[in-house]
Amino acid sequence: MSELALAAKEAVGASFSLDKMKLARDRTMEAVHRIAERVRPGMTELQAKELARTVLEDMGMDRIWHGILVRFGRSTLKIFSEKIDPDNRLGEDDIFFIDLGVVWEGHEGDAGATFVVGQDPRKLACAAAARQLWDEVREKWLHDNLAGPALYRFAEERASAMGWVLNLEIRGHRVSDFPHAIYKAGNLGDFAACPDTGLWILEIQIADPAGEYGAFYEDLLVRV
Repeated sequence: MSELALAAKEAVGASFSLDKMKLARDRTMEAVHRIAERVRPGMTELQAKELARTVLEDMGMDRIWHGILVRFGRSTLKIFSEKIDPDNRLGEDDIFFIDLGVVWEGHEGDAGATFVVGQDPRKLACAAAARQLWDEVREKWLHDNLAGPALYRFAEERASAMGWVLNLEIRGHRVSDFPHAIYKAGNLGDFAACPDTGLWILEIQIADPAGEYGAFYEDLLVRV
């Protein structure tokens, strides 16, 4: 791919601000944690989604730019394009993740994280591993300036070494001033250059080898 074509995939609008991208990142992750604190065993995915919308409205969001996802139990194996199971209930010793795409001050925040209720050691380890793997891939990006395909090859190798299975259907994406969709950038995992700061979401989704549950973590790649 030519340098011109690669540059076009990292285009931004006239209102773009890196500081506002960081603000959107911080506010979205704050919302993820606020919602998680209020999720309880027995709640359905639909109830959790409605809770999430209420929290976001109370926080003063501009708007939602991608559908709210809350996955419980085995549904944590689902990818983004699959619908929630509205009647699926969170168990007493269970795992769940929240994935939000929210606009703040005209800029797109996208954040997701996994949480555990109860003390199941493997579920706790799975949630921790998704975050650890995200951190390791970010460090690889920071220090080795790898392109998207190499970042996800590294992620797959590290996930396997840690005892988990990486879902390569989930490979990150562009964000920007709203709406980023006009830039047609494709997946981070297919981007043939080192991704620039503040423009790409690194997504990590893993599963336990038995395929019973998974974990998810995503955040904005920024250098500072």
